[in-house]
Amino acid sequence: MKVLVTGGAGFIGSHIVDELIKEGYDVVIVDNLSTGFKKNINPKSKFYKVDIRDYKKLEKIFKREKPEIVNHHAAANNIMKSFIDPKTDAEINIIGTLNIIKASIKFNVNKIIYASSGGVSYGEPKQIPTKETHPINPIAPYGLSKYVAESYLKLFSDKVNFTSLRYASVYGPRQNPKNEVGVISIFISRIINNKTPIINGDGKQTRDFIYVKDVIKANMIAIEKGDNEVFNIGTQKETSIVELLNIIQDIMKTNIKPKFADKPLGEINRCCLDISKAKKILGWKPEYSLEEGLKETISWWLNESNYFGSR
Repeated sequence: MKVLVTGGAGFIGSHIVDELIKEGYDVVIVDNLSTGFKKNINPKSKFYKVDIRDYKKLEKIFKREKPEIVNHHAAANNIMKSFIDPKTDAEINIIGTLNIIKASIKFNVNKIIYASSGGVSYGEPKQIPTKETHPINPIAPYGLSKYVAESYLKLFSDKVNFTSLRYASVYGPRQNPKNEVGVISIFISRIINNKTPIINGDGKQTRDFIYVKDVIKANMIAIEKGDNEVFNIGTQKETSIVELLNIIQDIMKTNIKPKFADKPLGEINRCCLDISKAKKILGWKPEYSLEEGLKETISWWLNESNYFGSR
């Protein structure tokens, strides 16, 4: 089976590509390398440096490669940048996804697996843990654009199947701290480089941190299960940012006093996703505790501290 992975040179996408190839799939990557890295590209995959906003080039790839599954991870994912430039955010996340849908329908793709937002799209939750049925109330353009793209997938589900995975806060190896997203990679990078960790707000805000290997498992299961359904992918556990930093410092055997900065636009106070639907329908559940995932991530950082020095 052939799988086309958009964003396959990025953090999560590259891990998906590696697992697909490990399991014997034929893999094609589409990535414009705006945030992805060439070194993330698995040499056993076929790579096209193409922007998902360019439909003509996408169409040629779909016609040539004829993928059966599309795993769609290419996205603009910076909340702050979405406030500064909502037009670009929408062009990538909405128009780019519509291009993927259009090409998938035209060339008879069996399913699109879509990386959605499980925190930002719900907005400030009225229910903890938050179910998929919670009202959508994004407080940032990024959350809105991800949900609109998901809505288009639902609209065209009579023509191409989809499974939408609403991620909590994903972390792990290859997450680039320079993109200003991913507090775990930012904390680890700063500590390794003897810089003071910076906490936005009072640090009492919570997140549901999910290790990338658990996310990859959900994507693999979604190839066969969960047609035309939306699933939260998290741990159903809350961890405050202050608590997170303490755990990281304990593992790294450091005790650097953090600085506190203003809370940025679009940042919610709490996030904890209800994952009972994914357990029931997909048969998926996270296998890594936060401490286990952090230990693997920190170990990778200690071995690859210069990884993001060049593309």
